[in-house]
Amino acid sequence: MNRFKGMGLHAYASAAVVLFGLTVWPSAARALDCVPVTEDAIKQLFVDWNNALQTGNAGAVVALYTSDAILLPTLKSGPLIGPTDIVKYFKQEFLPKKPVGAIDGNHNIRIGCNMAVDAGLYTFTYGNGDDPTPARYTYVYRYDGGQWLIAHHHSSVRP
Repeated sequence: MNRFKGMGLHAYASAAVVLFGLTVWPSAARALDCVPVTEDAIKQLFVDWNNALQTGNAGAVVALYTSDAILLPTLKSGPLIGPTDIVKYFKQEFLPKKPVGAIDGNHNIRIGCNMAVDAGLYTFTYGNGDDPTPARYTYVYRYDGGQWLIAHHHSSVRP
């Protein structure tokens, strides 16, 4: 009952390809569920985040992050993980400065399946009179619960 005895190398290779196809099919099916997004829509996410800063409401800012988001903040060591740590940072340390962010130059956006990355330079000015902070940023956005949210945010002072 050795059915495979007469199989040649090509038959084994074909079988391997079929088996591989069957194992990756679920991920291919998920890829069909990718939500289309444009670079302009990703740029708008920064505008929305910056507008939330202007409210002075840490809850409004943190609502733009996923529940498992990671923040490496500009003016504090991190990482800060999850809404409790992130809201504490914004409420106690960043929002009291009355920050306003502005992108310096171009956004560098890469779009994937239900994920997008925006990286570049920005500068924060402050309504409390602090000196401006030129910084580098990376936002990793994830389509989560029907909306684009920040899954990872890294901001660091420019050297």
